[in-house]
Amino acid sequence: MAQGIPATSGTLYLVPNTLGENDPAEVIPAQALARLRSLRYLIAENPKIARQLLKRAGATIPLQEIRIERLDEHTPASALADLLAPIAAGMDGGLVSDAGCPAVADPGAPLVRLAHERGIRVTPLVGPSSIMLALMASGLEGQCFAFHGYLPVEEAALVEKLRALEKESRRLRQTQIFIETPYRNERMLGMMLRTLNEATRLCTASELTLPGESIVARSIANWRRQPPPSLKDRPTVFLFAA
Repeated sequence: MAQGIPATSGTLYLVPNTLGENDPAEVIPAQALARLRSLRYLIAENPKIARQLLKRAGATIPLQEIRIERLDEHTPASALADLLAPIAAGMDGGLVSDAGCPAVADPGAPLVRLAHERGIRVTPLVGPSSIMLALMASGLEGQCFAFHGYLPVEEAALVEKLRALEKESRRLRQTQIFIETPYRNERMLGMMLRTLNEATRLCTASELTLPGESIVARSIANWRRQPPPSLKDRPTVFLFAA
């Protein structure tokens, strides 16, 4: 038993989800799926989506016998200890995101932090991350990069942020990565094409691992000369490097 971990504690598994409605076996390793099928306690951003994942993964335990608790952006910090209580008492549990890897661009990180503070073993399972897949496919700097989540919505603040990130990218030779609410994707693309320097390289990575996957990477100058891809309502990761 590792030092500092109570002998009676279970393990908090960080369970990956698919990035869409595709077959989990296409993107999640068999070992991770086997672990998911063995769990009787899950903490999920959305319990309905977690149940859908269990069905698509071929759950062997009846769904009504699996306890699923909600952890989303509205969950108060005071509730985290109760969510961890079954695991602290010896039951293995899984943290599941709506899409991709839990605790990355996801409300699960505070729960993982508390698990460490309580001496509970944390085990990440391998699965798809839209952020890392987009970076891999972009051809941009992969040694130094930063993920910023969502950028400001208000136009003046967004322009200011884009210019600041471009300046930082140039100074540090850093790839800047962020996401947007899908229905605002085309607005975001238009703002970048108007704001960024023509030599800056921009990549859009949409519907990764899904049948409609589309990855486009070119300079802003080249983006301005060609018709843009349709991004409306398509989950997309944006990356650029000056």
